[in-house]
Amino acid sequence: MVDMVASRSARERKAGVEAGPLATVKIDVGADQQFVYKVSCTVCTAKGDRAWSTYRPGEDNGYMAAMDRWIFHLKEKHPDADAPCLVYLPEAQQRLHERRVARESGA
Repeated sequence: MVDMVASRSARERKAGVEAGPLATVKIDVGADQQFVYKVSCTVCTAKGDRAWSTYRPGEDNGYMAAMDRWIFHLKEKHPDADAPCLVYLPEAQQRLHERRVARESGA
């Protein structure tokens, strides 16, 4: 379990750097023993006074899914923000398109 903690903290730091200065990143371990990424915005709020977050109960909250949601949040709410992850916007848009096509075809 110590290796998992070290790995989790290292992943948390790396994801935080990728997400940029408007983000805080926390990684939990889900019931399926997989990492659950929670990227929160230091500026925006959601319900009540809680920070806006990429976490979606019952959905994919792995690294790619969380970062894609974060990238879209940055582009929509903070268009002038600068974060390393923004270089992956085209790939995030492609994944979103593929998910929509799959959903529409009943897959």
